[in-house]
Amino acid sequence: METHFSKEQLKNKDNKSSEKILRKCVHCGFCNATCPTYQLLGDELDGPRGRIYLIKDMLENNKPANEKIVKHIDRCLSCYSCMTTCPSGVNYMHLIDHGRNHIEKTYKRPFGDRFIRNFLSIVLSEPINFRIVGILAQFVKPFRFIFPKKVREMINLMPGKFPKKTLANMNVYLAKNKKKPVARVALLTGCVQKVISPQINEATIRLLNRHNIEVVVPKGINCCGSLNHHLGKSDLANKTFRKNISIWYNEYLKNGLDAIISNTSGCGTTLKDYGFIFRSDENLKKKAKKVSELTKDISEYLDENVKLNFIKKNENEKEYKIAYHSACSMQHGQKVHEVPIKLIKKTGNKVLDIPDGHLCCGSAGTYNLLQNNIAKKLLENKISNIEKIKPQFITTGNIGCITQIAKGTKIPILHTAEIIDWYTGGPKPKILRKL
Repeated sequence: METHFSKEQLKNKDNKSSEKILRKCVHCGFCNATCPTYQLLGDELDGPRGRIYLIKDMLENNKPANEKIVKHIDRCLSCYSCMTTCPSGVNYMHLIDHGRNHIEKTYKRPFGDRFIRNFLSIVLSEPINFRIVGILAQFVKPFRFIFPKKVREMINLMPGKFPKKTLANMNVYLAKNKKKPVARVALLTGCVQKVISPQINEATIRLLNRHNIEVVVPKGINCCGSLNHHLGKSDLANKTFRKNISIWYNEYLKNGLDAIISNTSGCGTTLKDYGFIFRSDENLKKKAKKVSELTKDISEYLDENVKLNFIKKNENEKEYKIAYHSACSMQHGQKVHEVPIKLIKKTGNKVLDIPDGHLCCGSAGTYNLLQNNIAKKLLENKISNIEKIKPQFITTGNIGCITQIAKGTKIPILHTAEIIDWYTGGPKPKILRKL
């Protein structure tokens, strides 16, 4: 794609990166064939190629975003399916991030939109805030009919109760052999996940400790920053990024870290991008690069670094049919797809392929809150495809997908780490005890 940025514009690091990305695009349209929103809406501007043109026009001409541009950029899921499909290697992820930041700086949204986006930024990134709002939502639910549709949908999505934790909050969870751990890793416990599904972190910690790996959960780290990053709130996101990088890097230097483990693929994708985000920051780029290099999805780390001690099934124990949902941030963002499937197969169960498994379920961070109608259609399609193959339960590596898919089906869904924990000596997950 031909570009016309001025020399002055290219002094800006983001413009320089985006110009290189734009030049790789050859207008082929392969990206539209796998774009969930283009498949649903059929509008060129609701596909990656159309959005690339919109972003190019904004950046190249240095003009503020308008209502039309915002509508089509907001409809992007950031599922990155287009990046898997693109034959030219267009890094759409970095381009859409730049576009969103430009929108946030140049476009004044209607009051209602600003309020909701700011509300989500404050609530979802802080576990305490999320818990308080969750409790308050239960009192408001009977009166939700008085609120605008988008707010009603948000209230409906809030969980009715929060599960109790079974592990105490600690900074360090010791390995089985306390004196001779084979490795030491940091675990990102997440913001929303630790509140609505603490069992995921607990299964991860048990699993690692059982295989003689020490787990540290540094104080001060809650959100990875991706929520604000994808809302275009770059200043807030960068503040979180800087704090996290400093804490993890100091832990790495002082006590040693073999890896930073993410069991939420959306967060893992952002952590692995810290190095790029701070590529021009002389004070932080070395630290950011190291944090990104250390980051591993839990499935990656188990596959590459741990000899898992699977327990042999009894003759009477049945083989389960498990549908593996490959989260977009996992298969397209991190290019980790086959590894979790391979791990699940080692449990002796059958893994079923979901038809059109490359398409998003509609969760996509805050997308199911901000673009509820599209998210519902994507969920309906995903559930239809899952129910066609008749699994006994579903598994995935992302809390957002778990929450979204659970709304649409009675088939149990749980995190892959819970299954691996169970089959290496942990408890049978509570959600599966009736199977």
